[in-house]
Amino acid sequence: MRIGILHTSLITAILSISPIAVYADFTPTINPTASATTSDGTTEEGITTYSGSAPITCTFNANTLNRAGWTAHYEWHFYTAGETKTPYLIRYEENTSYTFKESGTHYIQLYATFTNGSDSVIWQKEDTNPITITISESKLEMPNAFSPNGDGVNDIYKAKSGYQSIVEFKAYIFNRWGQKLYEWDDPAEGWNGTFHGNPVKEGVYFVLVKAKGADGHTFNIRRDVNLLRGYSNAHE
Repeated sequence: MRIGILHTSLITAILSISPIAVYADFTPTINPTASATTSDGTTEEGITTYSGSAPITCTFNANTLNRAGWTAHYEWHFYTAGETKTPYLIRYEENTSYTFKESGTHYIQLYATFTNGSDSVIWQKEDTNPITITISESKLEMPNAFSPNGDGVNDIYKAKSGYQSIVEFKAYIFNRWGQKLYEWDDPAEGWNGTFHGNPVKEGVYFVLVKAKGADGHTFNIRRDVNLLRGYSNAHE
């Protein structure tokens, strides 16, 4: 952090001090943190590092103290590894939000300038560490069978658990004659084995999935789906 004081002799003194120096009791300080919310609504707050599956919506907070009487200017720089001089996004709010959909590690650096008359306090890159948000590579698999028999196990046909960073998703179920029975657009949801509210017969159906990951990878999954009404988890 730098403090600049304009004296009456028009000589500017720039003092390099730590945030815990004698000026700390009246000098504006920042302590940037973030909260991260996943697609299922789970939120982690007060973080400086986070890893997870896209999409992730983060709210970045400057956590400014001792601002009374000072005019503030904030810049949040978003960049990827090796691109510190060319951020892909700059935000100017004290607190700002962004949804990450691209895989890889993202760095978010806060710069802040506070002015009060001829005095200024400047928080630069070396004064705070960047917040890091890491988005995993995409992964998506669909099972080949399910058993909608009401036992609470595999009653819904949906993406296998462990899917990651899927930002676009569309799935369709067809019968053997090519008739579309169901469609859905959330990998966490799925088909319960009915058509117009009535259970379909046990047998082989067909699923078509078109999806896109945060890393740009596209998924075109086509496979048979075995619907097994007589199967029970108790048989295992």
